[in-house]
Amino acid sequence: MSARTTVVLGARVHTMDPVSGLAEAFGVADGVFTVVGSRVDVLRWAPADAEVIDLGGAAVLPGLLDTHVHHNMAGEAELRELRVAPTDPVDAIIAAVAERVANTEDEWVVGGNWGSTLFQELSRSEPLARLDAVSGDRPVLLADDSHHNRWANTAALRATGVLDLLEDPQGGCVVRDPHGRPTGLLVEAAGASAERARQRLVSRSPVQTAEASATAIRQLNAWGITTFQDAAVDEPVMAGLALLDREQRLTARVVSSLLVNDPIFGVAKVGTPLLAAREQYRTTHHLPSFVKIFLDGVPTSFTAAFLEPYAYSDAHGGHHHGSTLFDPEQLDDVFEDVAVAGLGIKVHCTGDASVRVTLDATARLRSNGHTDTIVQVAHTAFVHDDDLPRFAELGVVAEVSPFLWAPGVIPTEVLRCIPPGLSGAMHPHRSLLDAGAQLAAGSDWPVADTANPWWGIHGLVTRTDPAGVFPGALVAGQAISLHEAVEAFTVTAAAAMGLGDVAGRIAPGLSADFVVLDRDPFEIAPADLRHVTAAQTWFAGGRVHAVGPPGPHDH
Repeated sequence: MSARTTVVLGARVHTMDPVSGLAEAFGVADGVFTVVGSRVDVLRWAPADAEVIDLGGAAVLPGLLDTHVHHNMAGEAELRELRVAPTDPVDAIIAAVAERVANTEDEWVVGGNWGSTLFQELSRSEPLARLDAVSGDRPVLLADDSHHNRWANTAALRATGVLDLLEDPQGGCVVRDPHGRPTGLLVEAAGASAERARQRLVSRSPVQTAEASATAIRQLNAWGITTFQDAAVDEPVMAGLALLDREQRLTARVVSSLLVNDPIFGVAKVGTPLLAAREQYRTTHHLPSFVKIFLDGVPTSFTAAFLEPYAYSDAHGGHHHGSTLFDPEQLDDVFEDVAVAGLGIKVHCTGDASVRVTLDATARLRSNGHTDTIVQVAHTAFVHDDDLPRFAELGVVAEVSPFLWAPGVIPTEVLRCIPPGLSGAMHPHRSLLDAGAQLAAGSDWPVADTANPWWGIHGLVTRTDPAGVFPGALVAGQAISLHEAVEAFTVTAAAAMGLGDVAGRIAPGLSADFVVLDRDPFEIAPADLRHVTAAQTWFAGGRVHAVGPPGPHDH
């Protein structure tokens, strides 16, 4: 993105590189780090016409990476959707819908994220009647905080055909009252069916899709993020990203994960047709190089797959474990096809049983000779003790997301329903690292309220709520060190995306992605990590975010 030569001096550079170590200066040419070291070393290298920037002692890190984000969804939410908080009661959600209906002419009211703790309340008829009263004929479709479930008004149920369903779709549930009438609560595939129908009725243009991506990426840049992996893309999102890069407006490196199956989003094209289209959207900074497999759901919907039964599961026939969406033979076939295609694999696993199934499939893949295929277990919230060492043995990445390793709305509900005995094992980061696993961090934004990596790092190190809303610590014994947490957002995250020779470190030959911080995180108390901010963010040698007025380096 930049052909200029730049010299950065007067910095405390945490390179995250074992060779470069802690440096005080570096030089950038043609968008690549060329020399890293002392002020003397860099000035000796610098050509006479180099632009010199003195940071006055500011701390610098490599550009940060996020291995699990849904950036286009987040951009759409920012631009066009109704936002409610997971802590909002039903009264507040209904009031927000009423205001939206009164003040906009939108054909649909869509948005989120209502809290998982509202499941039981929204399973009754009364909230739907109240929602219908304020929305009338305007369809309303709102996602929960996991984005696996939705709450719809009667107009939306009618418009999407859900009202006419006599049976639940496979992998989902239309929650009904004792008289058999839908309550508006749509679990997993039922919500995806409604969303798919809505998207057929209300389409987005390529320009709108690109605009949503650009909006989200500006925010990611402001948090210091220069590379991210979108965990579930469809063809319109890939087209939008390619458009942005062709117009030199893509200010981050994006690794796209193409959907093999889709139990929750309702996209038009998944699997083989989507994979076949990918190369036409590959550009310098958009890399459609992974697939995404949903192997289970989420604990709050009783769709995560656990080795032991849920704490309470009477509504699911008792002794309910959840189940995986692929049997082992089917998963083996998918893994083999993806490995042959040269793509990486991201597998959604929120229960310990789905993690085990993924590790078993990876073991068979490795035995078939595919030793270099990257396999990520997405979320890695629960892992059986016997499976902890298998991550290192099989070279499987423990991708941890969302930022749920601190007290909050979703953790509260998860801990209420998971199998007894697992409450002390949620997000076992310390145990994974001690077993030799690669730990790569992701936000799952907008499932998480923010993709701010310093909120994630704060939680990893302290296991406390960075927002300061929820007291206490969540399984404090699984806290990790600050260095380990920063590695999870830099060098390990880069390797997890297949970009270890491109990003994640400040070292000669790598893309000149770096973030200038407002304070040195290694010099402050852990309780203050949440306050760290990005003063400047640079991507490929050009500045893509700065606090204050634009400068000559800005794109």
